[in-house]
Amino acid sequence: MEYVQENVTSSGTYNRWKGFRNSLIHNPASKRRHVHSVTETSHNADSNASGHWFQRPLRRIVVKLGTNLITGPRQADGQRRGIDEESLAGIISQIAALHADGKQVIVVSSGAVGAGREVFKRINGTVTSQSRPVSFRQMLAALGQTHLMSAYERLFGVHGIHVAQALISRADLTQRQRYLNVRDTLEALLDIGVIPIVNENDVVAVEELVGVVYGDNDRLSAMVANDLEADLLVLLGEMEGLYEADPHLVPGAKLIPEIRKITRSIRDAARGPHDGRGSGGMASKLEAAELAMNSGTPMVIASGRTPDAILKVSAGEEIGTRFPTAITQVEAKKRWIMTGITDSQGVIRVDEGAVVALEKRGRSLLAAGITAVTGVFDRGDIIKIEDGSGQLVACGLTNYSSRDVEAIKGRQSGDVQGLLGHYYGMEVIHRNNLVLV
Repeated sequence: MEYVQENVTSSGTYNRWKGFRNSLIHNPASKRRHVHSVTETSHNADSNASGHWFQRPLRRIVVKLGTNLITGPRQADGQRRGIDEESLAGIISQIAALHADGKQVIVVSSGAVGAGREVFKRINGTVTSQSRPVSFRQMLAALGQTHLMSAYERLFGVHGIHVAQALISRADLTQRQRYLNVRDTLEALLDIGVIPIVNENDVVAVEELVGVVYGDNDRLSAMVANDLEADLLVLLGEMEGLYEADPHLVPGAKLIPEIRKITRSIRDAARGPHDGRGSGGMASKLEAAELAMNSGTPMVIASGRTPDAILKVSAGEEIGTRFPTAITQVEAKKRWIMTGITDSQGVIRVDEGAVVALEKRGRSLLAAGITAVTGVFDRGDIIKIEDGSGQLVACGLTNYSSRDVEAIKGRQSGDVQGLLGHYYGMEVIHRNNLVLV
């Protein structure tokens, strides 16, 4: 399929992105919005120290697109069917502008079921309500998924950007080996400039369809952000953010601009989806926010109908409801690793040169410095590192199993692939996954 390629670096969208970014760099006070706050919210002036409320440069962003942004206008029977390509094209142009600026963007997309309804109508002549069994919705997801990806491929292709589909089930992010495989695959796609389009694998996993696990991909997006150590998570839907009460039921309900701690009163303000179309409501978005905040990823809930919403959020403009995090991703990972050390079943002993490299030079652990392996462990497990006398030096996530490490201990990094027949990198434990004790 041929596309008409747009030079995004000279497009209006890219120029607007540069304008938002530059205006907030030179005038950080301009991002303030005078909106109502409640006890659990804050406009702490310290959050502006870096010029952005999220206090970090953006390298990697996860953008979750809700069903109501992707599917077409409501029909006479109350259902939304097909893909709203005009709306989607506007969102994609913003992502393309960030991509042109060197940002890595991962899209977590809903909408397969909605897209599938239109296909089903063409096949069957009618579209039934959501009251049908889960297997019916799985069928709609299978029908709609190819059309949804075709739309993404075509609309991103206008900007000369390639996309790849990644269907992920719950087990893929809760089982360590699959978690690593997902991370490695998505990292490889990002490294070659491809934008991954992630969705729940509805044909295999039904949880998102019945709304009991991810909730319209909200929690899935937070798990992906954690897996890839994203710098920002943006949840886009039709709502402008979290309100003190459902504005569809309570006219005049006020937007909560910032939440630093999710309390009971905040949870009480969240409701399920008011329209029954998406499977996620504000309750699932709060669960996503809690996971993101605890893993060191700031998050925003905003309306995708707001012009240039993604660009404004990425430039640090304070729109929607913001969820700052009090800890860094490194701190979050180190806390998790230290927590898991008590259950560690594996030990690697290293020579004095490796100890110096770890403690004094901040290096990764390589096979050459390993002298002995005890216990049984798999790739991705938390293991201990001891010196020659048995003194605990560090702990971390291993890239190789105990069987692999036994085969490569004391050998040079260039020998690893030849000895094992597979290769997960030269580091047995990367320094980013290692904690000194």
